[in-house]
Amino acid sequence: MVQHSSVRAKLGFFRLSGIIVALLVSACVSANDSARLPYPVQRALLNFKIPEHTLSVYIQEVGSPQPLLNVAAAVPRNPASVIKLVTTFVALAELGPAFRWKTTASATARLRDGHLEGDLYLRGGGDPYLVTERLWKFLFELRQTGVKHIAGDLVIDNSYFDAPPGDRGAFDGRPHRPYNVEPQATLVNFGVTRFWLVPNAGINSVSVEIDPPSTTLRVDNDIVATSDKCGSGPTKLSFRVIDTENGGHVRFQGPYPLACGRYSLTRAVSQGPAQFFGSFKALWLGLGGSIDGGVRLGEVPANARKLHSFKSPPLGEVVRIINKYSNNVMTRHLLLTLDAEHEPPGTVEGGRHRIAQWLASNGLDLPELVVDNGAGLSRETRITARGLARLLLHAHGSPLMPELIASLPMSAVDGTLEKRFEDHPIARRLHVKTGTIDDVRAIAGYLAMPDGRMFVIVSLHNHPGIQYGTGTAVQDVLLEWLYTQ
Repeated sequence: MVQHSSVRAKLGFFRLSGIIVALLVSACVSANDSARLPYPVQRALLNFKIPEHTLSVYIQEVGSPQPLLNVAAAVPRNPASVIKLVTTFVALAELGPAFRWKTTASATARLRDGHLEGDLYLRGGGDPYLVTERLWKFLFELRQTGVKHIAGDLVIDNSYFDAPPGDRGAFDGRPHRPYNVEPQATLVNFGVTRFWLVPNAGINSVSVEIDPPSTTLRVDNDIVATSDKCGSGPTKLSFRVIDTENGGHVRFQGPYPLACGRYSLTRAVSQGPAQFFGSFKALWLGLGGSIDGGVRLGEVPANARKLHSFKSPPLGEVVRIINKYSNNVMTRHLLLTLDAEHEPPGTVEGGRHRIAQWLASNGLDLPELVVDNGAGLSRETRITARGLARLLLHAHGSPLMPELIASLPMSAVDGTLEKRFEDHPIARRLHVKTGTIDDVRAIAGYLAMPDGRMFVIVSLHNHPGIQYGTGTAVQDVLLEWLYTQ
């Protein structure tokens, strides 16, 4: 593994001067030499002791019949989260940017004087952005229909998706990390809880606040406030997930320097209907409502009457969150929805089929493509740099081009590129999706030149340890080379 300090020193060498890079390019790479990596990229790989055959690159100017670079671009590689470009663009094309998911409350029992004399049925429509404030709004609007007291249970209908729960730790042994949350048709706050540690110097204590609020999540606060300097943060504080069933149970234990101020930690600590019910009940009680029963799974009866339906933000807005911040569980919802909107319940296999069908019908047969879960959190996902570039060139000529490009992180501005290329000419000119998992570093998207030209760029790098600083360094050298052309 390359040390980060060494990577920074070597990367500094590559960035000494854009003029030097340009001279190297003019001396060593011709416009017709598209099958060889540019000299600066070769030099970077040599310095980092990375074999050239581990990198695939495809670069083509929009409107040009030939690529500028086409290096190992037919080799199927793992793209990590860059595969989200396939899932999100096909979804935009198939569902439309105005598509919205729906969460619906229904009942068979009589509603009299604000009292629902039985169960409340909640049918999840796969809304991937039912965050705390939107759940509160849904419940506020439900209260406006006249429901104040629920005498029965909250019955959750998850039948819109057929997505049996799996092992959340199977990918990397970290089941409580937010990126490992699995999809379900009724999901609040991406299936995670944010813990806020709030010091109070006046009473020498540290409180723990949670978002979303929950009546089922148990938090043991054994934090000891100290007057120590913060240093690098509350590194000696212990956080442990004791149980994920029945709403979850966690424990904070150990010293916490008051000088550290507020600190947050986001984890997936509960799962299934119990997590949703805990937040539902906490917010419902806060709105002045009440409920006698608990929670259970079940389908909405055919004779149920609709009380209220709540819509998600439009898909055009949702894909911005997905691509800019690389949200995995939202993308997995999108893959399932592609199938569910044709023939519910939505399945992963059905979602893959819908993607393959759309690509083929648009002349984009990609026999090497392996979508897996659609989000890229996978060891099996595969695509070629050329195949992905073909999709991006097709997208650029599509009426949906503005929606896709606006969803991508912008260099030095936001998302996963917020801190890259600051105080550099490439700032605000690069729109690319990034992808990183162990042994994978990838980018794909568009670079806008000062003269108005637009380039599609795809770089897929698979090599042990490339997810660390070396992968970013090689990408940056490639992008700076392109910008000098």
